[in-house]
Amino acid sequence: MFNFRIHQELICAAEGSGQFYARVGAMIASQGSFTAEKVLLDPNQNKSIINSVMNLAARKLTGENISIMKVSGEGTYYMAHNAEHISVIKLQQGQSIVVEGENLLAFTEDCKYGVRFIGSGIISQKGMFTSKLTGIGPNAQVAITTNGNPLILETPCVVDPDAVICWTGPDPSFRADVNWKTFFGQTSGESYFLEFNSPGEVVIVQPAERNSGVRVSID
Repeated sequence: MFNFRIHQELICAAEGSGQFYARVGAMIASQGSFTAEKVLLDPNQNKSIINSVMNLAARKLTGENISIMKVSGEGTYYMAHNAEHISVIKLQQGQSIVVEGENLLAFTEDCKYGVRFIGSGIISQKGMFTSKLTGIGPNAQVAITTNGNPLILETPCVVDPDAVICWTGPDPSFRADVNWKTFFGQTSGESYFLEFNSPGEVVIVQPAERNSGVRVSID
């Protein structure tokens, strides 16, 4: 069994024995004995080849098909990505987290990985699909990356779609603030939001925005 530990904010150390999953190229160093192999079909241990192929097709069609490798061995395995800040999230059995594929660094074998449809991201850089991980065992851990130290909020809250990284619980609703002033450039520049209304959940945002997919204004 592997446990994830943060080292100096920018490095995730996977310590233990057995296997876990990480994005391809995440390793920066290791101590011990490890092998890594690229996951061709599905990181979930499906018994059915049909389910594995369907999951692969879903990831490819939605753009959430990040390259994943299965790491096996014993010791300490150090991971990082572009000097980004790393956080580790522990999931209870049955608890799910939705995370942008580009921000997913690693997860333990007690997590089920898949793709989730969200209709609310269509005018942000996020797109309409994102990755979903669900705890299926007692040691479900997910390592994510953020551009800078993350802001962790408890719901309810409202966030910028271009800054959100991940959330637990139900998907947010989409709220637009578009009126006649928007078209003349007289607004604050924040014209659309993700609104999380279910109390007691967690939303993580980064202190940097992605470039928006659509800008509604007239200069």
